[in-house]
Amino acid sequence: MKTPKFLATAIIAFTMLISGAAVAQKTVMVGGAAMYPNKNIIENAVNSKDHTTLVAAVKAAGLVETLKGKGPFTVFAPTNAAFDKLPKGTVETLVKPENKEMLTKILTYHVVSGKWSAADVAAAIKKGNGSAEVTTVQGGKLWFKMDGKDTWVIDEKGGKAKITIADVNQSNGVIHVVDTVLMPK
Repeated sequence: MKTPKFLATAIIAFTMLISGAAVAQKTVMVGGAAMYPNKNIIENAVNSKDHTTLVAAVKAAGLVETLKGKGPFTVFAPTNAAFDKLPKGTVETLVKPENKEMLTKILTYHVVSGKWSAADVAAAIKKGNGSAEVTTVQGGKLWFKMDGKDTWVIDEKGGKAKITIADVNQSNGVIHVVDTVLMPK
């Protein structure tokens, strides 16, 4: 039995709709690699050439399985250039086994529970009359502020990180790329 042309077209369109559902969210390029919304934070981060230092630090801290977990998590992901701003030798010292606790403290300070899109951050800033405070997974505080069209994350030591790429959606949360490493007290 031959399938009528209109039915065949409808079936193809429906199949394309279903197969494209996971790709319906915008695929963002970070560090020369596509970040797929159907992959988790770790599966995407390992492909970014701009985040090799962060990935190495996450591995050294033993946080890979955590960031592969269900979440949702919002990660403020410093680039390699952000790590390069730290005093010489800092990264090499932090990734040593004897400094795992400090490294974990710094990395989990870059993570907030829940999925905070750029729109959520902007709404919180507006509601807070220009500033919004969040608690990190590490237990410290971060503050969000706007300066023109730029969104900034301020750490407990007064350091500022600019969100350079927002809304990199993941299956278990969202990543916002930042240009500075955030430091807890």
